[in-house]
Amino acid sequence: MSILYLCRYMKELLHRFVSVFLASLVLVSTMSFTVEKHFCGDVLVDVSLFANAKKCGMDNEKATTETFKKSCCKDEVKLIKGQDELKFNTFDDLKFQQQIFLQTFVYSYVGLYESLPKKIIPNKNYSPPNIVQDIQVLDEVYLI
Repeated sequence: MSILYLCRYMKELLHRFVSVFLASLVLVSTMSFTVEKHFCGDVLVDVSLFANAKKCGMDNEKATTETFKKSCCKDEVKLIKGQDELKFNTFDDLKFQQQIFLQTFVYSYVGLYESLPKKIIPNKNYSPPNIVQDIQVLDEVYLI
């Protein structure tokens, strides 16, 4: 394995890693979710990200008794809000100097590449003749 092949492989691997990282960063930054915690006294019973946290069952026992004491259970809900709107800039939002620079850069970059001349293949539609006899076997000429 040559050094050049190894460098190309590492560059491609790094490129894929950075692409996946940036895509996941955009996904996570625009996503909102809720963290719900259920405490029974001072003890954390359950934590849930997207659904309701499981209750310990103490709330039902307190509700059935005739004395309405303050419940020892409490729920804590924390909303982690993601970014609601992403800013999309158009070409008209740029300053005049930036527009001129971008236009000249694109024009000069496109001018670097020229299309290849169209190759004419004269025997493109030519079909070879039918093989009647194997000439190599007939002349006893074998490739080694």
